[in-house]
Amino acid sequence: MSVLMIAEKPSLAQSLAQILSNGNMTTRKNAACPVHEYKGIFYGQNVLFKFTSVCGHVYTADFERRFKNWDTSDPVGLYSAKIVRVEANPKMKLVNFLQKEARGCRFLVLWLDCDKEGENICFEVIDTISGVMNISFRNPQTVFRAYFSAITQKDILDAFNNLRLPNKLEALSVTARQELDLIVGCSFTRYQTRYFQGKYGDLDSTLVSYGPCQVPTLGFCVQRHDDIESFKPQPYWTMSAVVAPVNFSREYLTMEWMGEPEFNNGKIKQIHNSLKDVRRGKIVSIKKTTKTTGKPKALNTVELLKVASAKLGIGPHTAMQIAERLYTQGYISYPRTETTLYPKNFDFTHVLESQRFNNVWGPDVRDLLSQGFSPPRSGHDAGDHPPITPMKAATPAELGGDGWRVYEYITRHFMATLSTDMIHDVVTVIAEIGSQSFRTSCSELKHPGFTKFLPKGSALNEKSIPSLLKENDEILISEIKINNHVTQAPSYLSEAELISLMEKHGIGTDASIPTHINNICQRNYVKISNGRQLIPTKLGILLVHGYRRIDNDLVSSNIRSDMEKELNQIAKGLADFEIVLQKNIDYYRGKFLRFIETIHLMDELFSKNFTSLVETGKPFSKCGKCKRYMKLIETKPERLVCAICNEAYNLPGNGSIKTYKEVQCPIDDFDLLYFSGQKNFIFCPNCYNNPPFEDMAKSMGCYRCTNDDCSFSMHRNTLGPCHACNYSGQLILDQGSGPNWKFLCNNCTFSMTLFKGASKVAIDRQRCQSCQSNYLMIKYQSEKLRKESGMTDFLGCLWCSPELHNVVEAIQNYSRSFNQSQNGGSGGDRGGYPHHYNGRGGSGRGGNNSRGSRGIGRGGHSSRGGGRGTGRGGYSSRGGGRGSRGRSFRGR
Repeated sequence: MSVLMIAEKPSLAQSLAQILSNGNMTTRKNAACPVHEYKGIFYGQNVLFKFTSVCGHVYTADFERRFKNWDTSDPVGLYSAKIVRVEANPKMKLVNFLQKEARGCRFLVLWLDCDKEGENICFEVIDTISGVMNISFRNPQTVFRAYFSAITQKDILDAFNNLRLPNKLEALSVTARQELDLIVGCSFTRYQTRYFQGKYGDLDSTLVSYGPCQVPTLGFCVQRHDDIESFKPQPYWTMSAVVAPVNFSREYLTMEWMGEPEFNNGKIKQIHNSLKDVRRGKIVSIKKTTKTTGKPKALNTVELLKVASAKLGIGPHTAMQIAERLYTQGYISYPRTETTLYPKNFDFTHVLESQRFNNVWGPDVRDLLSQGFSPPRSGHDAGDHPPITPMKAATPAELGGDGWRVYEYITRHFMATLSTDMIHDVVTVIAEIGSQSFRTSCSELKHPGFTKFLPKGSALNEKSIPSLLKENDEILISEIKINNHVTQAPSYLSEAELISLMEKHGIGTDASIPTHINNICQRNYVKISNGRQLIPTKLGILLVHGYRRIDNDLVSSNIRSDMEKELNQIAKGLADFEIVLQKNIDYYRGKFLRFIETIHLMDELFSKNFTSLVETGKPFSKCGKCKRYMKLIETKPERLVCAICNEAYNLPGNGSIKTYKEVQCPIDDFDLLYFSGQKNFIFCPNCYNNPPFEDMAKSMGCYRCTNDDCSFSMHRNTLGPCHACNYSGQLILDQGSGPNWKFLCNNCTFSMTLFKGASKVAIDRQRCQSCQSNYLMIKYQSEKLRKESGMTDFLGCLWCSPELHNVVEAIQNYSRSFNQSQNGGSGGDRGGYPHHYNGRGGSGRGGNNSRGSRGIGRGGHSSRGGGRGTGRGGYSSRGGGRGSRGRSFRGR
C-alpha cells in the first residue's frame, strides 16, 4: 500500500521526507520533481511513502481560447468570458507526473504551505489526481492535510500525527481573487496598451498594465510626488542661547528657545532685540525623569519587509525570496504571517538554547537563560501562523551575504522580544533669560535591555549637564542668536513607508505586497533611488492622473480593501463564492465601460507629454504595402511604424535588430530583418505580427514559417531533428549567422556553431537515402580556410557521410552536455543522431541513463539502434561486437 505526500516545492519535499524517514529514504529523479521513497506506518498499516512536490500552483486561470488573442477579441467580452484552468508550467508536464505517481496510491497527504494559497493548491492537486485515485474526504477518509509552521522534527512529527482536512472555503476565496484579477487586469491592460502604444512612441514600457492592487500601490507613490511638487517652502526662525553657570563659568551649555517657530521675521527680531542687553539669567527648573522604551513585539511579515528595506537595503521582493529559502532549509519558521503574538505553548527555551554558542550574541543569550527571560509583549493573533522565529543555529559561512543578514535580524529580533525594556534617565533644564524661556536636556542609559540585541536606530542625547547645577543658579549669557530655517518638502516614499500604507489600507496581503511593489518597478512606473525611495516616472504619474480624471475609484484603495473583506467572508463561510464573484465582475464592468467612453481625458495628458509615433524613431526598413521607409521605435516595446499606412509592428525584444541584405519576404514584400539575442533568427515584421499560415504561431521568425517556396523558411533550412529536446524540434540553419554558422532548435534553446569560416553553408533539397535527412552543402572561398578548418567543400548527409564523422561526434557530445545541464545532469542522452536510421530507432534508445551510443561510425547502422561497442564501425544499443574496427557492424 502506498501513500502519496506532496509539498509545495522540491526543496521542501526533500527536507520533510528527510525528517519523516529519519534519513532512510531513496530518491528517484524525474523530469518534473524528485520523488523520495521510504517505508513506514500510516494509521496502523505498513505502507510505502512517496514524497514529492509541485512547484507552486499546478494551474493558472486563463480565458478560453477565443479570448486569448488581443487582436481578435474585444476586451469588454472578457467580463462574460469563460475562465478555464490551464497548466501553469506545461513544459514541466507536472499534471502527467502527478497522475503517474498517484496511480496505485491509497492515501494522499498534502503538505502545501499553510496559507490560503496553499489551500488552493491542495485542491488543484486533488482535482489533478482524483481521476486516477479513489479519493474520499470521509467514509473512508483518504485525503489528509498537514498543518505546520516550521521545518523542525518536532513541528513536522506533530503535523504528521495530527492530520486534518484541507479548507475548501479558503481555496475558493483564492480562486475568486484569481479570476477577478485576471478579468479586471487583462481588460484594462489590453485596452490601454493597444490604445497608447498605437499613438505614442516613447512610453518606454512593454505593457501599459492595470491591476486592482498595482494601481492603488502606484497611487500612493504618485500622491507623495504630487505633495512634493506642490510644496512651497517657507522661511521661519528660532533662537538659541549659549550660557554658562556663574559658579563654573567654563562649562558652556547651548539652550534652545521654547517659543513656537516664528514665521514673521520682524517679530523674531523684535524678541531678539529685547534680549540683546540681558547679561544674566536664572535656572528655574531641573527635572530628572526615567523613561522606558518598550521592546519590540514578535516579528511578522510586514515588519520584516520594512526592516529589510529600511535597515538592510534589501527590497521586499528579494527579502521575501530569501526568507522563503531560509524557511525551506529549516532555519526560520514560516515567513508569511500577520501574527505578532507567540502561541501559549511556544518553547522559548529550546530556541534560545540553539543560539547560546553563537560567537556574536552567545554571551547575551546565556545571560537570558541564566537570569530568566522576560515574557514577550502582547501582540495580535491573526489566526494564521506564529510569528517569524529562528528554528536552528546558523553561521555567516552557511548562509552567506544577504541570507545571513536576514537570518541575523530575525534571530536578534526574537531575542529582543524576550529581553527587557530599555531604561534611560532624561534630565531637562529650563532657564529664564529676560522674558523668554530656554531649554536643554540630556539622556543617560540606565539599562540597555533589548538594545543589546537590536541597537536603537537613533542615539540617545548623551551630552552632559554639570552635575552641580541646581535651581535658582545664575547663568551668564555668552550669546543669543537667531537661527534661520526653511520648511522642507516631504521626501519620496520609501519602500518601508509604502508597505505601511499598503497594510493600513488593505492593499494586498503579507504574501502579495512584495509582488505589487515589484510590478510597478518592472512596468517602469517607478524607479528606486538611493535610500530605496520610490520615484514615479512620467508614465506612472500620467497614468494615475489620468485615472483620477476619469474615475478616482480606479486609484482608490477602498475598492480593493472592500473586495478583500468580501473574499475573507468567503473564506469564513459567511458569503457565497458565486455571488461575491459576480457582484465584483458587474461592478468592474461598469467601471471599464466608463473608462472606454472617457479615455480621451487621459489621452489629453499623454498627448502633452509623449511624442506621437510618426514623430518618433529613425528610418529603418521598407514597408511591403506602401514601399516607404518605416521608422524604428527603440523604446520599449520596440516597434516599426509606417506613417503612411498608419500601422505598427511589434519586434522581438531583449536583443538587437538590423536589416538583412535588403532581401524582401516573398509573401508580402516587407524587408527581412535579423534579430540577435538569446536566439538569432531572420524574420519578416509583418509575418511576425500577422502569421500568414494557420500552423504558424505569432511572434515567430522565418525558422517557424511553413512556406515551402521561401528560401528562409523552416522547410528549406531544416538540418534534422534536435536531439537536445528529444526530437520535439528541428535543427534549423541560421542563414544570417555566417561565417560562424549556427544551427538552432525551433523548439528548445539549443544552438550550436559549426563550420566556422565557411563562405557558404546551405541546406540542399536532396535527401539521404539512408536516414532521410536533408543534404548539407558547405563551401570555402580559399584553400587557406580549407586547411585551417580541416574541411573541404562538401555536399551530402551530415549524419551518414564518413567525412563528417568528427563533426557528428562533436554535436552528440555538445547536445548531451546541454541536455544534462537543462535537466540537472540526469545521465546519458537517449541515443545518437538521428532517431530515424535504417530500422527502428537510430543509434540508441537508452533514455536518460542510456548505455546507448557515443557516436556514428563510418559503416552501416544497426536496425535496432546504436550501442555499447567502441571502434570505428556503427554501434549497437544491445551489445553487438566488442570493439570491431570494421567499416560495417551489425547490431543484434
